[in-house]
Amino acid sequence: MPTGTWYNTFAQGNRIGVLHMEPQDTERRLAAILAADVAGYTRLMHADENATMSAWWSVRQEVIDPYIGEHGGRIVKHTGDGFLAEFGTVLDAVQCAAAIQREQAVRNADVPTDRRMDFRIGINLGDIVVDSEDIYGDGVNIAARIESLAEPGGISVSGSVYDQVSKKVDLTFEDMGEQTVKNISEPIHVYAIFFEHPARSVGTADKESLEMPDRPSIAVLPFDNMSGDPDQEYFSDGLSEDIITDLSKVSALFVISRNSVFNFKGRNVGVQKVSRELGVRYVVEGSVRKSGNRVRITAQLIDGLNGGHLWAERYDRNLTDVFALQDEITEKIVTALQVKLTEGEQKQVVRRYTENLEAYDHFLRGRAQVRATNVTNAQAREMFEKAIELDPRFAAAYAILSFCHWRDWFNQWNEDPQILERAFKAAKKSVMLDDSLPLAHAFLAHAYLWKRQHEKAIAEGRYAISLDPNFAEGYVRLGEILSLAGRPKEGVELVKKAMRLDPHFPPNYLIYLGHAYYAMGKYEDAIIAMKRSLTGNPDFLSPHRTLAVMFSELGRAEEAQAEVAEILRINPHATLESQRERIAFSDLSVSERYLQSLNKAGLPE
Repeated sequence: MPTGTWYNTFAQGNRIGVLHMEPQDTERRLAAILAADVAGYTRLMHADENATMSAWWSVRQEVIDPYIGEHGGRIVKHTGDGFLAEFGTVLDAVQCAAAIQREQAVRNADVPTDRRMDFRIGINLGDIVVDSEDIYGDGVNIAARIESLAEPGGISVSGSVYDQVSKKVDLTFEDMGEQTVKNISEPIHVYAIFFEHPARSVGTADKESLEMPDRPSIAVLPFDNMSGDPDQEYFSDGLSEDIITDLSKVSALFVISRNSVFNFKGRNVGVQKVSRELGVRYVVEGSVRKSGNRVRITAQLIDGLNGGHLWAERYDRNLTDVFALQDEITEKIVTALQVKLTEGEQKQVVRRYTENLEAYDHFLRGRAQVRATNVTNAQAREMFEKAIELDPRFAAAYAILSFCHWRDWFNQWNEDPQILERAFKAAKKSVMLDDSLPLAHAFLAHAYLWKRQHEKAIAEGRYAISLDPNFAEGYVRLGEILSLAGRPKEGVELVKKAMRLDPHFPPNYLIYLGHAYYAMGKYEDAIIAMKRSLTGNPDFLSPHRTLAVMFSELGRAEEAQAEVAEILRINPHATLESQRERIAFSDLSVSERYLQSLNKAGLPE
């Protein structure tokens, strides 16, 4: 029998069983658990064991123990590179964690970046089992798992903690969504807390200091699906996304990207909070009810500063009128904001992807799945191919099909030797069908990059954002192309512009920012960006690859080897040769140095 727990046998009928009982000296209760460790402790110890041990003991005596006592907590145990504590309330736990991180930021101010002792802290509210020496249970396990999701100098908290403290503390929370963590059966909703200190130098928009743009600014929240059928989510999401796309083409507007507004999907968040968090003046919200061949849409435009309604409308039409409805809603919003369209924009805004409703339906289904796993990428590809079969002139379907083919190639999900060429041809076809489609030029730019035709890639990328001045994905892709073409300073500027248009930017923005910093030789900033890109999804291969290169070049062999181990975990077939064709620097000497560093870190030839 396992130790530490009592078991008794019992009989029922002709069955013998085992009854699980807690030890008599244990107690079960609800508690706030704080788990913390020192980021990069192994590296610090390897560089200077005596100095690291001295700094660790100093922090324990001067920061950790006093602050935990001051906030009514108790240290359950110290580990070699961290500690576990419990508190009576989550407010005490969060305030204590914030005090520790702020104090440590001050202590680190004059310490070289590679010698700083930064903590990652995770906090959870949950059931624990307490005995005379330790605490156990899922509540503790979850705190430890979400601690690993925190960035150095940051704090991660579970949804149960956020619900209790978010309105009681003056801290900046970022919704990290549902996270799947090791040995926990159900996903955990996690929020991150960030502070202004050296560890937070790159890769996150500061939601407390987002300045209002100098032109009307707007966020279109995902329309609620009122159909009573969860399978219809793709339709209401697609309608919202297309209205965003239409408004985005208006140069006189500042439009928040789809990724950031969809961060609020399914959350009961006030319009004024959305306005503050995204740094915009106006917010659109609405609902969609689709039933048979009828569709009912409500929409309203709200001033995020005072909550006043500028415009509201309800539409009840045939499903075949959905394209005209999108045009009408976009026109009403533009009119309400007193924005004048240029002649070119008047034509652009009302341009539809297709007039074939069935093809459009397949397109929406595909678009809802494209950014996920190899399985959903294949399903998305099938949807786009079906949309093209139904409407052979469907330019947007060709554009995103190009991206699906590229993902298959880059991640080695498809062994077809022509898969990269298929991506290029689909992008070319998209531009040929609709030269005014920003998405088409963005993906053609991407395709040219991987054909090592950097100047053509730059030209296409610039044309994409000229067609859509609010195209966050266009800016970030052009930023990546410029960084790999030897112009990383311009790359950083464009990626940061994309981050302002998309404050809840996806992880690939951080990867592109990391590539730019690597090309500039700013390795510490690049490492922070790459590590943040892995938060919540450790299976991104590209960040591990660049981290392995940088650690190798910095002489941090143990960390470089650990990153190569992650590469091989994600893709056991990865070799130096397979990665060679997935590196797109225009300067071949940079590519060779990159590959040599990968080889030195242990990636097999």
